[in-house]
Amino acid sequence: MVHARDFWGYDSVKNCPRNIGFMPETRTVEQKVKDLRSFVCFENCPCKIVEIITPIDPAKRRFDRTKRQYVAIGIFTGKVFEATFSLSDTCDVPIVTLTDYELVDIYEKDSHVTLLDDKGNIRQDLKLPADLLSKVKSGLASGKDVFVSVVSAMGKEKIVASKTVKRKWQLKQV
Repeated sequence: MVHARDFWGYDSVKNCPRNIGFMPETRTVEQKVKDLRSFVCFENCPCKIVEIITPIDPAKRRFDRTKRQYVAIGIFTGKVFEATFSLSDTCDVPIVTLTDYELVDIYEKDSHVTLLDDKGNIRQDLKLPADLLSKVKSGLASGKDVFVSVVSAMGKEKIVASKTVKRKWQLKQV
């Protein structure tokens, strides 16, 4: 199974200091810019930080150590965001979780999937992205177990990865 640390780096909840308040209506926490490491919200869109740059001050021709420039990609949109902040500013950080589910079935008509979690609960509300469709179908056709990873942040969810595992058991016909 794909774990959150393998796919996304570090979980944003673990990067947050424990003394900050959680705002359930927005599903974000406030964090100082100097402590940002993995996730940030730009234009109310949860983003994964891909690059942190210390900009150069053109007047002094040196690094401006009071500012940081962030390049981030939207988790659900894929849109690239760039912004420069003062280190004393605060930003909203989305609470991002990555959950693994076993894939039970794919509906051919609209690519909706039936997923089973580790507690035995079934859900059928997610669509399989087109880039994962062929890999998942071939895994199911070969009789292997297929697991998908679902990222959720700010009330949205999306399937982001899949993994095929050889079955530990096989049903035998009598």
